[in-house]
Amino acid sequence: MRNLRELTTARVGLGRTGNSVPVRAMLEFQLAHARARDAVHYPFNPAIIPGAVIVQSAASDRVEYLRRPDLGRKLSPHVSLDKGDYDAVFVVCDGLSPLAVERHALPLLNEVMRRLDGWQLAPIVVCERGRVAIGDEIGERIGAKIAVVLIGERPGLSSPDSLGAYLTWAPRIGRTDAERNCISNIRPEGLDIGPAAELLLLLMTQSRTRQLSGVHLKPPSVPVLEP
Repeated sequence: MRNLRELTTARVGLGRTGNSVPVRAMLEFQLAHARARDAVHYPFNPAIIPGAVIVQSAASDRVEYLRRPDLGRKLSPHVSLDKGDYDAVFVVCDGLSPLAVERHALPLLNEVMRRLDGWQLAPIVVCERGRVAIGDEIGERIGAKIAVVLIGERPGLSSPDSLGAYLTWAPRIGRTDAERNCISNIRPEGLDIGPAAELLLLLMTQSRTRQLSGVHLKPPSVPVLEP
C-alpha cells in the first residue's frame, strides 16, 4: 500500500483508528477541503494578461455566478467587441478556480502563442465570471474560426489549481460540449505546461486543417514503446 501511495495523490491506504481514520488523515482532508473552497472564492485579477480585452458575463457578481451557471455562459449586454477575420481567439475565464488561472494561464499562453507562426490571432479576451460556453459567443462576435477557452476547473481535494483548455471550431451560440475538445488538469502535478502546449497546438492545427472539433477530432495516439 505504501508503494501505491507513492504513485498518486489520491487518498488510499489511510489506515484506521478504531472505526475512523487517523487524526492526521482527517486533518489533511479538512485542509484540502478548505483549499478547494478558497480556490473557488479566490479574488480574480482581470488584468492578469497584459493588453487583453476585459469583458464580463451576465452574472453580476461571484455569488450569482455560482448560483446561475446559465448567466456565466453569455456576455453582459454592455459588452462590445470589434469583429475581424481571425484564425483563433484565446479567451481566459476565471471559472471555478481563479487560482488556477493566476498560476497557469499566462505561461500556457506564452508557450502556445510564440509557436503559432502564420496565424491571424484576435486580441486575447479575459472574461470575468465566465463559463466554457461563453467562448462560443465571444468567438462568433469577434470573428474567429477557432475559440480556445482557458478556464479554472472545479477544484478537487488534491487539485485546487487545475486549468482546463477547451477548443471549438466555428464558435457560435448553441454549440454543445460534444463539439469541442478539452485538455484537463493542466498544472505541474498533472499535465505540465510543456505537454499541454504541445497537445493544444496539435489540436488547433488539426482543427484548422479539417475544419472541425469535438468528438470527430482526436489527436493521434502516442505509440507505446516495447520494453
